[in-house]
Amino acid sequence: MYTLIGSPKSRGFRVMWMLEEAGQDYEVVAAAAGSEEARNYNPSGKIPALVVDDKVIIDSVAICQFIADRHGVCTYEAGTIERARQDSWLHFALDELDSTCWWAAKHSFVLPEEYRSADAIKACEYDFSRAMGWLQERLGGNDYVMGDKFTVPDLLIVHCFGWAIGMHKWTVPEGPLTAYMNRVRGRPAFQKAWAAREAS
Repeated sequence: MYTLIGSPKSRGFRVMWMLEEAGQDYEVVAAAAGSEEARNYNPSGKIPALVVDDKVIIDSVAICQFIADRHGVCTYEAGTIERARQDSWLHFALDELDSTCWWAAKHSFVLPEEYRSADAIKACEYDFSRAMGWLQERLGGNDYVMGDKFTVPDLLIVHCFGWAIGMHKWTVPEGPLTAYMNRVRGRPAFQKAWAAREAS
């Protein structure tokens, strides 16, 4: 049994989804970002955190890759060329999508008002749009970023799609990328995690 600290309506959803992909039982301890409960697990107050055998892992990406490695799902073995390519996609997801969504969120509601910039949000939207072109070119006609195998970067990329659409009202281009998003969201593990999210 894993214990997820955080909220299903945050990056904690990624961890829920990954645990469903791995077929693992878990419980969710509700904790808002910046709360005292969250700071008990992460000094920054950021969520999620995962409690494993009385040890704590923080950062959603580290948690997701740990679960994949531990249970041998949605990943390639460390030290292989395939894993290096997978990790390249992971960094793409972080550098071009996650960071852009997060920076826009900071300038929308996270930072104190005197530090927010509408121009920064516009720049983030531009960066996200540009990344969509690179993603479509790299994805080509593949079902998933690594070909026919769903891996951790797919989970992160499509979670960022939802973040961009739902929070920032940005768009994912119609065609191959929306088909990719719908294909990934059609996975049973996503559907199960999403149902749990909506029920929370």
